[in-house]
Parts: sequence; C-alpha cells; structure tokens
Amino acid sequence: MLQIQKPRLILDDGKRLDGRKADELRNIRIELGVLKNADGSAIFEMGNTKVIAAVYGPKEMHPRHLSLPDRAVLRVRYHMAPFSTDDRKNPVMSRREIELSKVIREALESAVLVDLFPRTVIDVFTEVLQADAGSRLVSLMAASMALADAGIPMKNLIAGVAVGKADGVIVLDLNEPEDMWGEADMPIAIMPSLNQVTLFQLNGNMSPDEFRQALNLAIKGINVIYNLEKEALRSRFIEFKEEGV
Repeated sequence: MLQIQKPRLILDDGKRLDGRKADELRNIRIELGVLKNADGSAIFEMGNTKVIAAVYGPKEMHPRHLSLPDRAVLRVRYHMAPFSTDDRKNPVMSRREIELSKVIREALESAVLVDLFPRTVIDVFTEVLQADAGSRLVSLMAASMALADAGIPMKNLIAGVAVGKADGVIVLDLNEPEDMWGEADMPIAIMPSLNQVTLFQLNGNMSPDEFRQALNLAIKGINVIYNLEKEALRSRFIEFKEEGV
C-alpha cells in the first residue's frame, strides 16, 4: 500500500513553507461594498483564501409563520465555489458546508442585535472563491464586515485566526500544508472590545503550556486583524461622506 510521506513544515532556518515566521499572519485584504444589489457586502482575503459575503435585510420573513415575535431570524449559507479547490468541487451543498453554516450562524448571533428587528429575517451568504486553509474564519469575518456594511447594529466586529502546531512549533494563521499535516489546529474568533469568544474549536493535541502559548499568539493576531477591519470600515465611511450618501 502506497504511503504518503508527511512533508516538512518548518525549515532549517525556522521559516515556514510560505516564508513566514511562526508568529506572522498571511497578507490580508478587506474591501466593503463590492456588490451593488446587496444591502451589505465584503470581500475578505487572507493569504490565498478569498471569500465574498453578501447580506440582505432585515426584511419581512416569508412565509410569515417562520418569523419570531421577539427577534430577527439569522439565516447563514456557507458555500464553496466549484472552482475554489484544486479538484473541482460538487456545487451541491455538502454536509460539511451545512455544518459550517450552522457554526458561522451561531457565532454571528452572539454579535448581531437581532432583538431590534422582531418578525424579520437577515440573510447572510458567504461564498468561498478560493480555499487555502481558514475558510470558516475568513467567511465569518467577511460576514461580520458585510453586516457592518449593511448598517445592522452589532455588539462588535468579529475577528478570528487559526493557530496550531506544525513540526512541534506553535504557529499563527495556518496555511494549507500546516492545516493538513500539522499536529493541531485551533480556530478561534472573538469580539475583541468585549473579550467575548464567538467561535472556538480544537483538533489535535496540545499540552497545557502549548495551549496557553497558542491562545496568546491567537489574541496577538486577532488584534492586528481587528485593527484592519476597523480601518476598512473607516475607509468605507469616508467613501460614503465623499459621495454625499
């Protein structure tokens, strides 16, 4: 039986396969208002992972019997485009996409003030255009930015990153080989100004000391991402002001 040999993830100079140091984030790009027909939209790129998100609502729920008398219903769809991976993906929603839609919805519900919009629905669509590790977190952050772009009240923006262990080294913002071959993967998302965790998962094994190191590294990276999110929103508001909106 053919065995696939695990590649080296940390090179002799201490750098990772993509040239980053252990505590470095991938390049990040955020753009808001990318879809004319959506109430709010955003593109969020983290390395080679690219996600577009669109928000529609709050709007009247149809059929009406599915509405809730005291809050808005938040509907989230996480989907990977057929061309987002090396091998063409089936366009039909998979069990994993359904599961991650639920994970992202639950994370967003802790941030969106849904009780301000009873008997309505807010639809959030995230489409992974290119997948290279971290698609759930990038989708969550794209959705958070699209909701802010739509002007929907939120407790705080959501920022997140995956930390993990590769060749025994704790690393920030996993890339695809580290996600596939590393010893641990820990995606975490928080609302930074509230210090409230909205998403936390751990696959693999870490010692208590490694877990603390990974958590501290994640918080460091999240603070950088949060500042980039705020800057993207600030630029969007300046754009509105210049256009006289």
